[in-house]
Amino acid sequence: MGTKIGKIAAVMLLVLFSLLSFSGQSDAASSTYVTKGNTSSKVVALTFDDGSDGTNINKILDILSAHNVKATFFLTGSGAEKHPQAIKNIAAKGHQLGNHSYSHPDFRTISAAQMKSQLDRTETIIKNLTGKSTKPIFRAPYGAVNSNVLAGVGAAGYGYTIQWNIDTIDWRGDSATTITNKVVNNIVPGTIVLMHTGAGASGTPTALPNIITKLKAKGYSFVTVSQLLNLPSSPPASGGTTYTVKAGDTLYSIAQRFNTTVAKIAAANNIANVNLLRIGQVLKIPGTSTAPTPTPPPATSTTYTVKAGDTLYSIANRYNTTVAKIAAANNITNVNLLRIGQVLKIPGTTTTPPPATTVKYTVKAGDTLYSIAVRYNTTVAKIAAANNITNVNFLRIGQLLTIPR
Repeated sequence: MGTKIGKIAAVMLLVLFSLLSFSGQSDAASSTYVTKGNTSSKVVALTFDDGSDGTNINKILDILSAHNVKATFFLTGSGAEKHPQAIKNIAAKGHQLGNHSYSHPDFRTISAAQMKSQLDRTETIIKNLTGKSTKPIFRAPYGAVNSNVLAGVGAAGYGYTIQWNIDTIDWRGDSATTITNKVVNNIVPGTIVLMHTGAGASGTPTALPNIITKLKAKGYSFVTVSQLLNLPSSPPASGGTTYTVKAGDTLYSIAQRFNTTVAKIAAANNIANVNLLRIGQVLKIPGTSTAPTPTPPPATSTTYTVKAGDTLYSIANRYNTTVAKIAAANNITNVNLLRIGQVLKIPGTTTTPPPATTVKYTVKAGDTLYSIAVRYNTTVAKIAAANNITNVNFLRIGQLLTIPR
């Protein structure tokens, strides 16, 4: 009798374990819901949703270029079919592309299969037009999201569902002054601003220069959504052999990212002056069949020499510190002004760096063990073992992980 009860109990435990395991896998596949960046640095992501008409796209692009600002555009497939050249222009200017569905339905009212169809159709259209992927970021039409939407979108390959913490509501035709004040008066570090490209958002092209100028005066820098969330760059559609130059890039930083050399990139692209790059320039990256892995923070001790294209934000990211801390340590009053060759003290880096076989990584909003493992070209199991993690689906923002190499 006791043996029979024991067998029944064992079967029940096995069933329970299977259910829990399935639940964990389902959760892990869900898209991460993001409303703002988890940072104390003064950075902001300007985002634009594009619908069927795209009336103001080229005006917006001209303004962004004039102010040397990169933004993120969430594109609909139907809109891209109606104004394909404008979509090509967005990509050519080096802005990030995200998926906003094909026909803008409320995703809460459609099946997972229909969600995937909407996303895949748009992805194909955008890739055919630009050569770029919209993955891994998605914005829900109407901002309508629930757990079913996150599960369906995640299963379709979009790991991040991007909301916002400042909605300009520009689509209803508010004045440029109203739009500007809404952004400037509510800005906080890590803000994601929602704007639109259509004719209904008539005040946006006039508001945009004022928004940029006033936020820069407050010490803010402008980043894409992937930069805000510290996501790895999406591999090019051609399989990892090209890279589009972005603001702040140098051949040295690109070579490090793809684990190659400046000389090899220069030779592959007939570049005579290795200090001269053009934003939007498409580079061939020799010998790269896989996506790049980020360069870990330099193992040097307490100083850093500023190079062409550096910003305090990029240096702070590299050393896993903040713009404010570097500015304070170097008596910098204007965080947007750096001098090439300037030697900076990097606070909090006087300790011995980790061995060359490991790096340290601080968990940020939206991270999963899988995304971190992909970024560092390792496995979930190895990271879990190195950090005594028993539940691979649970991470704490700010948690410091040892990454085995």
